[in-house]
Amino acid sequence: MRDALRESIRRRWRTALRALAVLGVVCGHWLVTALVADSGTVHGSSPLRYMPRLAPVSWLFQTLALFFLVGGLVGARAYASARARGESYGRWLRVRTGRLFRPVTVVLAVWTLAAGVMLATGVDERTVRALGKLVWSPLWFLLVFAALTAATPWLARLHPLWPLAVVLHADLLRLGLDGPAALGWVNVAAGWMVPYCLGTAWARGGLRDRGTGWMLLIGGSAATAGLVLFAGYPASMVGVPGAALSNLDPPTLAAVTFGLAQCGAALLLLGRLRRVLARPAIWAPVALLNLSAMTVFLWHQTAMIVVTSTVLFLCGPLPGLHTVPDGPAWVFARPAWLPLFALVLLVCWFAFGAYEQRRGARSKVVRSASPARTRESHHA
Repeated sequence: MRDALRESIRRRWRTALRALAVLGVVCGHWLVTALVADSGTVHGSSPLRYMPRLAPVSWLFQTLALFFLVGGLVGARAYASARARGESYGRWLRVRTGRLFRPVTVVLAVWTLAAGVMLATGVDERTVRALGKLVWSPLWFLLVFAALTAATPWLARLHPLWPLAVVLHADLLRLGLDGPAALGWVNVAAGWMVPYCLGTAWARGGLRDRGTGWMLLIGGSAATAGLVLFAGYPASMVGVPGAALSNLDPPTLAAVTFGLAQCGAALLLLGRLRRVLARPAIWAPVALLNLSAMTVFLWHQTAMIVVTSTVLFLCGPLPGLHTVPDGPAWVFARPAWLPLFALVLLVCWFAFGAYEQRRGARSKVVRSASPARTRESHHA
């Protein structure tokens, strides 16, 4: 029993990296996404468009590579365990993807209804389109993650250098040799396959030495800096409205090398992370966020939209919420709204969090397993 508890604590870093990845996306969207009220309509904008010197902020909150890294590690180990139990591929895949798509159907249903009501009550179509895009556009991430999860039995044997080479050649052809822009969409799969395959390599016993971590961190950082400084790639690691080239839409080689640097940093900080997470006061909020990670991800834009729309209706345009994000005044005003976004997101969590996990199944697990084992079952 004591050994099981010690092993449970040792593996908490997976949950922490996954929670950090989701939290980075949420905070990043809240800080660099603006809804500007203009002549009776609302449209999306970003402070990165007007103040490109803020691009380093995007380096802190572009954390998706960590999510795919942990996804590859946990997915490969889960599949190996299912095979050892004699479980079929189809059943394993249903279990792995069920938690992803149950809450998605709810948010799509709610926003389809909301869009219909807004149009029926005379809200400008451009406003409805802008709001809907904020909610629906992040769902691409779930489709890619589900596809990579389904391909885990094959990706578990694939070296990360192969998809990295695909990204390199796709960018070379479309950006360096003026090839078809559609080639970039190959990177939607290949780009995120790189950290996912790093995770599966980890599951096979690789990535255990600190030398690998330093190689990824230094090599990824140097490659990203070179691409930004000398090859014309954007410095921002998130999309910027109106920009000629985005590092995420579709993913570029710079986004992939930046992700490699992040994965290297995670490997190097693993020991410290394990020690910190052994403290109950730190582990408790991390575990709670992980249990509702999908709900937080799916509803965080809705929380921002609800606050923005309600305050606009009640008070009119206010700095940091409805104004053009083109100066320091917006930058300093924006953080003051984040606690209100978080409060509304908490309401969404109470309203829709049950769809992420089947309550009956969860209760059965809680009754039949030890506390330490139960926590790990949710993180696998």
